Amino acid sequence: MVRLKTAVANGPSGAARKSKNQRLSSAERSAYFARREAAKVLRSVLQGDARRRAVGSIKSLVYNPSVRNKKATFALVCQTLKHLPIIKDVLETANTLNSKWKRQLELVYIITYDILFGKEISLVGDAEKFLTLRKDAIQSALARLLVRRKAKCIEDLVALYQTPGRYKVFNRFNAEMHELSRSSCHCKFIADMWFTNFDADVSKPRYVRVNTLKVDVESAVLELRKQFMVQKDDMVPDLLVLPPGCDLHDHPLVKNGSVFLQGKASSMVAAALAPEPGWKVLDACSAPGNKTVHLAAFMKGKGKIIACELNKERVKRLEETIRLSGAANIEVLNGDFLKLDPKDPAYSEVRAILLDPSCSGSGTAADRLDHLLPSHTAVFLPDASSSADHCHAADMTDPERLKKLAAFQKKALEHALSFPAVERIVYSTCSIHQTENEDVVQSVLPLAISYGFQLATPFPQWHRRGLPVFEGSEHLLRTDVVEDKEGFFIALFVRKTMILAKGNLSVPKKNYVTPILFNRMFKLMSHCRLRSISLNTKNHSSDSLFHVTL
Repeated sequence: MVRLKTAVANGPSGAARKSKNQRLSSAERSAYFARREAAKVLRSVLQGDARRRAVGSIKSLVYNPSVRNKKATFALVCQTLKHLPIIKDVLETANTLNSKWKRQLELVYIITYDILFGKEISLVGDAEKFLTLRKDAIQSALARLLVRRKAKCIEDLVALYQTPGRYKVFNRFNAEMHELSRSSCHCKFIADMWFTNFDADVSKPRYVRVNTLKVDVESAVLELRKQFMVQKDDMVPDLLVLPPGCDLHDHPLVKNGSVFLQGKASSMVAAALAPEPGWKVLDACSAPGNKTVHLAAFMKGKGKIIACELNKERVKRLEETIRLSGAANIEVLNGDFLKLDPKDPAYSEVRAILLDPSCSGSGTAADRLDHLLPSHTAVFLPDASSSADHCHAADMTDPERLKKLAAFQKKALEHALSFPAVERIVYSTCSIHQTENEDVVQSVLPLAISYGFQLATPFPQWHRRGLPVFEGSEHLLRTDVVEDKEGFFIALFVRKTMILAKGNLSVPKKNYVTPILFNRMFKLMSHCRLRSISLNTKNHSSDSLFHVTL
């Protein structure tokens, strides 16, 4: 009887112990790979920020299909970036790194974050073993840093290293993080918290674009309605609207490329260009490729899209997006759009160009979590006794930087206008600045008119238009960074001569609008030409000669 009792008692205990060891082993493996995925993302983020030429935003890099544990990776990257200035100071003070680990700094930063602020590190992996053995020196360096900066706690120290706007974003989470920073559920808590609070504004709907190359809109709606409330957007035909905060990153439709997580303003860009099936289209600055594959969907997979991207790392992301979409009519070109010869037979038949060039990103900075980047951190950290006036940060409103961006944008738009067969050009940015938007369009208008282009009105039902800084700016489209949760700008150019050249096409006199900047002689000549066309044709078009409403 005693023997049976002992066996019964020992049996479950041994099984529980074995199960616990298995769980710990699984958790250790998960943490090991999450740290390395996070280090890879962190490397891309820091390199792009240092060069001011990002491969992608923090979110887009984490949401890459190659990243398996997205929540843990996202949490580690965001938290390490938040504490990065402190981590760098601690490592410099501790002076524990040799040449080998200095070549793997991103992984060192991730593990150091876990040692100082995260969960306990297990001795899995060489980097973990190396830093854990030096844990006392690292923690001692942090303690000395707190004293030197006259900070009472970690939160005060973080505040000293952040610009006011940057620190404000994190302020509401500090108490919870401090209490749970050593708990066993820390990693999951942090991941869930960051996905809930930073993946979407609490009032911003989750937009989902249906990839009609793989699935029709109705089928996607039926599938998504099994879990979420879904309604169709009233402007973009393949765009769906879900409640704020919906987490779809692991949804089968997202994983297999049937739907893309893409904002409304971003989805409006390809819809504004609206290329027809069979056309030859050029996407001038293509990566990461969401707009490119949207163009392919508009073209029903027919015709050809030349996706041009200069940055080799971004080309990889572009190719992944194309593979996920299933688009078979996209040719990736790793090259400089500005160096393409419009007279080259490869490009002389291009009928539509999408130009979404590098910009300040001021319209989507919050959504991209740019406040976490080192370039948004104070460049000079004063002592506790110094004046805050000496602390300055990278500013995306810097006039010199905006001036350089606008010069490039103007050059790119002028180049797009020079392609001989192009009928439609969309110029778009995710910037809120007039310098990159209305000013660029206004500066190329004389050239555009000389090539026979006119400004058209994409989405006329949209109420936010361009700033009233020149005649015709009401045909431009803007979204508001506060009201619409992202700041985009879209300008659509349509070639007048292409409208007149279509067979049996005339432009009714009532729709004729005189181009601005043209004199009375041009009006007379144009009127005669229009009357001649009208007498020789039977079909009539509602397109206007100058300001086309689409």
